Amino acid sequence: MFQGPDESGDGERNLALLERSARQAAAAGARLLICSEMFLTGYNIGPAAAAMLAQGVDGPAAQRTAAIARETGIGIIYGYPERGADGCVYNAALFLGPDGSRLANYRKCHLFGVLDRAMFKAGEHPIVTAEFEGMRIGLLICYDVEFPEAVRLLAESGVDLVIVPTAQMDNFTYVAQRMIGVRAFENQVFIAYANRSGSEGDLVYCGQSVVSGPDGQDLARAGLEAGLILAEVNPARLAPSRAANTYLRDRRPELYRPLAHYR
Repeated sequence: MFQGPDESGDGERNLALLERSARQAAAAGARLLICSEMFLTGYNIGPAAAAMLAQGVDGPAAQRTAAIARETGIGIIYGYPERGADGCVYNAALFLGPDGSRLANYRKCHLFGVLDRAMFKAGEHPIVTAEFEGMRIGLLICYDVEFPEAVRLLAESGVDLVIVPTAQMDNFTYVAQRMIGVRAFENQVFIAYANRSGSEGDLVYCGQSVVSGPDGQDLARAGLEAGLILAEVNPARLAPSRAANTYLRDRRPELYRPLAHYR
């Protein structure tokens, strides 16, 4: 998982950074590289730049990243502004396999504040999953993971690992410090939360990218500095953890139906 300052509006520079990071990750034995929310272009770029820089799911950046995945032999997930077939711009994350094939493309469903809403249309498909290395992986983006329902939907769909590209600011450090471990524990999944570091315009990012296990404990955690962090996600840990912590099995969905009607 790469934590670092991508460059606002500079797709070529960010793709070069992605390639270097992929080669570094592959050399360290990693099977999957996870980059941050809107990694391709930067996050705090404004609606005009987001519209200008948006690409289709099979656009030039995706094609180049697919070539990087094939050359390095690892999977890659990165955030980017997607130009949908409907002409709208979405805050998206693309998941490419080691052979360069597209495994999944997720559009952020919960938009955060004026910044997100000015740039993007909200996604409408909360359950996006892919099979990778014997695990079922689900995707969310940043604010999505702060809604317990979003993670629970993925857990109920059989996901083992939830991957969350994010651009979290330093006034919300509690999400990385406390919430991610809780989400992993209460849903009995692994969660990989890939944040940015440094600053971008008037935003300062908190770093602290983290991979949490189903026991809620950190498998790896970054500080404020840019760089690659490595974690081993072993699916064999899930069965004994789920046997001991039976949240999913003990749920009573019939009691929660009113939630669907609350606003």
